[in-house]
Amino acid sequence: MTLTNNPINVLLITEGTYPYNGGGVSTWAHDLCSKTKGIDFTLYSINAGVEVTPRYPLSKNVKKIIQVPMWSPEEPFDCVDYNIKYSTILKAREYTSEDIIINSFVPNFKSFIEEIYSENQSLKTVNACFYKMWRFFQKYDYKTTMTSEPVWNTFCNVISNVLPKDELNRIPLEDMTTAMRWIYRFLIPMAIEVPKMDISHITISGIAVIPALALKYKYNTPILVTEHGVFIRERLIAISTADYSYFLKKMLINFSECITKLVYSHASKITTVSKFNVSWENFYGAELSKIDVIYNGVDENLFTPRPKPEHLKDIPTVVAAARIFDLKDILTMIKTCAEVIKTIPEVQFLIYGNKDAVPEYTEECENLIKELKLESNFFLKGFHNKPELIYSEGDISILTSISEGFPYTVIESMSCGVPVVSTDVGGVTEAIDDTCGLVCKPKDYVEIAENVVKLLENQQLRSWMGENARNKVTNRFTIEKFIKSFEETYQNLGETHTHLVEN
Repeated sequence: MTLTNNPINVLLITEGTYPYNGGGVSTWAHDLCSKTKGIDFTLYSINAGVEVTPRYPLSKNVKKIIQVPMWSPEEPFDCVDYNIKYSTILKAREYTSEDIIINSFVPNFKSFIEEIYSENQSLKTVNACFYKMWRFFQKYDYKTTMTSEPVWNTFCNVISNVLPKDELNRIPLEDMTTAMRWIYRFLIPMAIEVPKMDISHITISGIAVIPALALKYKYNTPILVTEHGVFIRERLIAISTADYSYFLKKMLINFSECITKLVYSHASKITTVSKFNVSWENFYGAELSKIDVIYNGVDENLFTPRPKPEHLKDIPTVVAAARIFDLKDILTMIKTCAEVIKTIPEVQFLIYGNKDAVPEYTEECENLIKELKLESNFFLKGFHNKPELIYSEGDISILTSISEGFPYTVIESMSCGVPVVSTDVGGVTEAIDDTCGLVCKPKDYVEIAENVVKLLENQQLRSWMGENARNKVTNRFTIEKFIKSFEETYQNLGETHTHLVEN
């Protein structure tokens, strides 16, 4: 392969984001696929179910989409065309006998589950188990194997051996079956054939590594990891607040930590969107020499200052671009509004973002709006297909997240000359300083409200901060810098892979 003449082929692996769902990671992926030169992308899209229509218009750089509906009631082979003859699938099922499962799969599955619960996890053992299980599923049927009695018995026996008896006695059968069902779903990508590529690029340090590992096992394909909100950190937050039993929480945490360590150990390069992420990555085994910070970038010619719409000119307005789910902590944003109206009763909060991501959370937000009697002040406006127009509606913008990477909503607002009041999460303070916005403690809606009022009541301060914010983006966080950095990263990894193949 001559890199100067032929495009570099990248398998971009996403989970629950691009190209079928919105959000910061999807914005990042869309910019990457649309604007890089000399790169051809195959998208490996892991989703809950089968998706029909991409939310984003795909660029000519995107050559193919491989869907993996991980939580679909039907098996992936039954609802997605992987260009495999059905007779081949039937033969694999026929060949997958109980003896084959017991002798060729169970020993590696047993070792893997034991390592999940080991206090001193051996990455060498985990990697060997992954490799051997992946090799097994290149020939034998996934569903027949994973739903077999020998695999279920092995799982139960390992759990019985690794957990203290008093803890074991408190685990209901439902939790055991739930845990096994989760493992079944998590490992599904092992059964999906992946085309040969020059680079695997994963956008989350979780099970998205499985197709990347398949290419590394088969072709020694380098793995590029890009961290946004640090998968393991956000996973720990989500698990700790979930309504699961202690047994299920422990299993999820152990599994997630094990996979994250595996990701970092196999990564040829790690790019991260903020310096904040580096300490987390290093703690879980990432070598500092492999890590580069590449900040997200925005098109400063698209996200540009605009006049406030006429219908909002005399209304103090706070805008936000945020999907409605728990990590964005919209509940705190609603409570902030309730505090602000004590001083500025006519204020309006306009929140643009998908309301369907977590319907239960959206309902909780809507109930709180009613409970606090904010129906005339706080509005969940739904998805906006032109985010560059959102920020001009506000005098300021707001972010109340409890976890972030390097949020687009912050630098988009700054690029539009609209100062930001944000919680101090992730890499926010790498974008915002006291010349272009205000930063607050997460969940402290009183402090957040005080800063919102401070800016809404001081037009001169807003203008000064807005001008500084715009200048900071044009100097540091442009789309050109972002794209150039990734083109160089792809080029370097592509050259490394070529030398390995040639030698």
